[in-house]
Amino acid sequence: MIDEQQLLRTIEALVQPGKGILAADESLPTISKRLKAVGVESTEEARRAYRSLLLGTAGIGDYLSGVILFEETLGQRSDDGTPLPELLQRQGIVPGIKVDKGTADLAQAPGDKITRGLDWLEDRLAGYREQGARFTKWRDVYRIGPDNPSRLAIEANAEVLARYAAVAQEQGFVPIVEPEVLLDGDHDIQRCAEVTEAVLQAVFEALHRHRILLEGMLLKPNMVLPGKDSGQQASPQQVAEATLRVFRRVVPAAVPSINFLSGGQTPEQATANLDAMSRLRDRTHPWELSFSYARALQHPAMDIWAGRPENAAAAQRAFLKRCRLTAAARRGEYRPEMENEAD
Repeated sequence: MIDEQQLLRTIEALVQPGKGILAADESLPTISKRLKAVGVESTEEARRAYRSLLLGTAGIGDYLSGVILFEETLGQRSDDGTPLPELLQRQGIVPGIKVDKGTADLAQAPGDKITRGLDWLEDRLAGYREQGARFTKWRDVYRIGPDNPSRLAIEANAEVLARYAAVAQEQGFVPIVEPEVLLDGDHDIQRCAEVTEAVLQAVFEALHRHRILLEGMLLKPNMVLPGKDSGQQASPQQVAEATLRVFRRVVPAAVPSINFLSGGQTPEQATANLDAMSRLRDRTHPWELSFSYARALQHPAMDIWAGRPENAAAAQRAFLKRCRLTAAARRGEYRPEMENEAD
């Protein structure tokens, strides 16, 4: 039996006006690649220092309601010995945890992936709860190609997402369900819309089969965009119209919030596209429109920091500014000229 009231209390803390979620849950290969790009060796200490810098930024609680952490980060401490989840709690931010174990090739489905990590999930969640986590995230990916994603991949990944969400809710955690249709490829925006709709339709059918409390979960999907190799550039208005058209068709009214991923967009693109959706949004829509960005929030700060302690304050100012502008987009109040304002 799930504790509905516990889930709804966490949802209330996560779905606050003008706030969104930071994804600081990059896997070791991903964070290592990003650190290498700024000239930093990916040691445990370097990862701790970087994430401590982000999570210790004063004022982010004005714009962030939650942060998704990587398992390593959940057990780390700041320079003064404070557990990193506690740094968040002091600003009224809910700590969360990524619980999937990455992707593998899906058998009998060339070009498609499946996400691993269901084994012993209940036991892991018990430990994460003791470390302060109150919500979870699981990501499945879908690559668009001539024959991808296959029907097998769409249905298998939907089943995995639903099984994860069921375990999370039963253990008292709000699950973030993340079906990401990747930006990679040369497809047009219409093809992305078709695949996104098919993926979300299958995901919600699976969530219903597994008796998920829709009011006690969050959806973290991609925006509807042309592939990055298509040579096409959709305007924020086009992205907003195409994305909301799909979501009106397939996302149930009971879902409290849609927290979009940035998925390879630049910080400016991800902010402008969210703002366009917020402005276009009919007030009769049942769900909130928000963000759960990783690189689109972190990239400027990481570039400035580059592993040098003397750059920490400037990096924190850049991170706070990115949070502020993205929160403005969530309210439909972002303007491109805000990018040039002082930090």
